[in-house]
Amino acid sequence: MLYYLFDFLDKLDIPGAGVFKFISFRSAAAVITSLIISMMIGKRIILLLQKNQIGEVVRDLGLEGQYQKKGTPSMGGIIILASIVIPTLLFARLDNIYIILMLVTTVWLGFIGFVDDYIKIFRKNKEGLAGRFKIVGQIGLGIIVGLTFYFSKDIVIAEKVTNVNLSSRQRVELIDNPAQDSVSTLKTMETKSTKTTIPFIKNNEFDYKWLVSFIKEPARQPFTWIVFVLIVIFIVTAVSNGANLTDGLDGLATGTSAIIGTALGILAYVSSNIIYADYLNIMFIPHTEELVIFAGAFIGATIGFLWYNAFPAQVFMGDTGSLALGGIIAVFAIVIRKELLIPILCGIFLVENLSVVLQVSWFKRTRKKYGEGHRIFLMAPLHHHYQKKGYPEPKIVIRFWIIAIILAVISIVTLKIR
Repeated sequence: MLYYLFDFLDKLDIPGAGVFKFISFRSAAAVITSLIISMMIGKRIILLLQKNQIGEVVRDLGLEGQYQKKGTPSMGGIIILASIVIPTLLFARLDNIYIILMLVTTVWLGFIGFVDDYIKIFRKNKEGLAGRFKIVGQIGLGIIVGLTFYFSKDIVIAEKVTNVNLSSRQRVELIDNPAQDSVSTLKTMETKSTKTTIPFIKNNEFDYKWLVSFIKEPARQPFTWIVFVLIVIFIVTAVSNGANLTDGLDGLATGTSAIIGTALGILAYVSSNIIYADYLNIMFIPHTEELVIFAGAFIGATIGFLWYNAFPAQVFMGDTGSLALGGIIAVFAIVIRKELLIPILCGIFLVENLSVVLQVSWFKRTRKKYGEGHRIFLMAPLHHHYQKKGYPEPKIVIRFWIIAIILAVISIVTLKIR
């Protein structure tokens, strides 16, 4: 909203109004604003949740210290959602299709998580929202994202740029404000495409139409988009559930999400900037520069929430936060064409997911074969396995964060390692 106000003031030649054109300024403002919102309103929301006895329902899992968490306010994901949405509305361009998609994702999955938490806390049903309804909601979001990619004329990629010599002043302006029209000396051809980025491969691009190359034209194109939508649905469901499973220790999901969000913000910045995209020889994706502002709000929100969620937690995000965080990460990666990096970037979520799948599958198989089920881990998800082994909760969380940082660095380095 403020972007349009300052754009109007800039046209009136009001001194200083032009600063809002710069991505760096607006993204920094989004980070600071989201931090202020999360830390200022966080305490008040925690007190409100305590007053209304909206506390964590603890199941007996045989874990050390678990009953100390009983009664800790839950549904704190509301703090995260507000801290993401408000700065984005203030500083981003709201006519940008990518910003619209990210806001829809945040509210959509935040609402599903809120309903789940409401049933657990107010209806006293420990199971919460039935799993099939969560899946339906995640599939619905995947369909919306996939079809938007197909129908929106604003979602395009730019083919190889024609490099033209720029003055140092023009180059600096273009680096910090890739959306401006004043510098148009780099030529691009925008096209609709199902191409994405694939790590460690020389040409660094993968086209989903190759998966249906056995189908002849013109029937191939509709099937390409069907495959793409199905993949989007799978990614959204897997990552949001992975974040949900990871949210089992104080600060684990929050800190991991902040690290992943920082990496995605960097990837969005270089992918949306014609100078950096040309220098790194990566896919240039026009109009995604506004996502850097959203990423700033996301980082500020998660770090601000971590102030209250770090061990010993004063508040839990609940499914209101965890489902939304996972969905945001998934859709963000998809829109900047980096979804094939998710197994690396979101390695913590992936391992947590796999630990549950392997545990359940092996238990069922051995029970069927031997009459008694056996386990691979002492307990799943994986972070509980280490709790069972006697590791202190803060040590587990910090070591998971360190691994997340390493994975984030590797994800960024893939831009040049091919």
